[in-house]
Amino acid sequence: METKFDVVVVGAGPAGASAAYTAARHGLKVLLVERGRGAGSKQVFGGRVYAAPLREIYEDFDKEAPIHRWVRKERVSLVHGDRMVTFEYESDRTVSFTTYLTQLTSWMVEKAVSAGAIFVDEVRVDSIVRDDAGKVIGVESGGERVYADIVVDAEGVNRLLLEKLGLAEKTRPSQVALGVKEVVKVGEDKINERFGVAPGEGVSWVLTGDVTGNMPGGAFIYTNKDTVSIGVVVYLESAVNMVKEPIHILVEKLRTHPSLSRLWADGDVMEYAARLTPESGYRYMPRKLATHGLMVAGDAAGLLLNTGYTFRGVDYAALSGYMAGNAAVKALEEGDTGEENLRRLYEKPLLESFIVRDLKRHRGIEWLMSNPEFFKKYPALATGVACRLFDLEGEAPTVYEALRSSASDQGLSLLRLVLDMFRVVRKL
Repeated sequence: METKFDVVVVGAGPAGASAAYTAARHGLKVLLVERGRGAGSKQVFGGRVYAAPLREIYEDFDKEAPIHRWVRKERVSLVHGDRMVTFEYESDRTVSFTTYLTQLTSWMVEKAVSAGAIFVDEVRVDSIVRDDAGKVIGVESGGERVYADIVVDAEGVNRLLLEKLGLAEKTRPSQVALGVKEVVKVGEDKINERFGVAPGEGVSWVLTGDVTGNMPGGAFIYTNKDTVSIGVVVYLESAVNMVKEPIHILVEKLRTHPSLSRLWADGDVMEYAARLTPESGYRYMPRKLATHGLMVAGDAAGLLLNTGYTFRGVDYAALSGYMAGNAAVKALEEGDTGEENLRRLYEKPLLESFIVRDLKRHRGIEWLMSNPEFFKKYPALATGVACRLFDLEGEAPTVYEALRSSASDQGLSLLRLVLDMFRVVRKL
């Protein structure tokens, strides 16, 4: 193997694979390094990806990518005990799809290799190498060095390399969440019937309330081709202080919930997985996204959005990798891989992109996620109102009477309810 490349990319996730593909297809010598066995082997996510950014990167994306189902229905549920209040949105316009991240990432790495990149797995990068002037000149693994004009750090949420460089602080529990999921084999026809969708159509479902033990976070359900991905995401700091049982028990309770278990009845659990995700959004970004000979992309750059009702990460990561790959091409054409030029070519456009605008716009979610009351009292309030309106044995209350009575049960005044709802809408 050559020991000098134009670009070395650390991490073969969506960000790293897109960076390698983009740089290689423009004729650069690219090395893509992954510590797992095979592409995507160490990657976990819920199950849904927004398509537009990937279409921008890959010309034949819709024809070639491993798409399971196009999301047709969006559901949001508030859960308290065996009661559930659900809001559903349905549209003929499909902008996102479900898939296995291992399949999608493998496909993206294959595209990078076909464009000319060299892919090496089961190699852990121990450090990013700098010269005496502080410029990044390559990477080191097991005492051996590989040199490069540019390094793209796409190492993921556990950004140990950036910490060593002093570009990122040690991750705090308040900045990340823990996601745990199961994949249940159900069968394609049963999914169509039970979720009320046609072949090739899917459902994205977000739930909150006691499905997370009333901890800040949420649960998710995604329909794949013939399986269903179910899981929970809890903010790590809150989980440390509030958890009363192992997190995997929450997934078991979700799978056996009386209002949900019929959807995957007789199904077999095929997979169990867990991972950390950045959840402080904009505030998780490193101090610099580019420095002398180095660019940072994907989860390592904090590019993940959780609004409570939708999650975006894979498309953000892929687009940031694409931008890093293009910046590498331009920087090498100009013969300038210094910090000022890489910040001009990569960091500035990324900070001005819709990705960072989204992260800034939704910073208020951190306020909501720091208040466990919203995950306990308000699901109970909503299901309590529904119970009073629909579980009738005698008189039928008005909506106002049902709301006032349920609010009283949760120790909430109507004034407090109005103020809280105003703050939630404003923050989200």
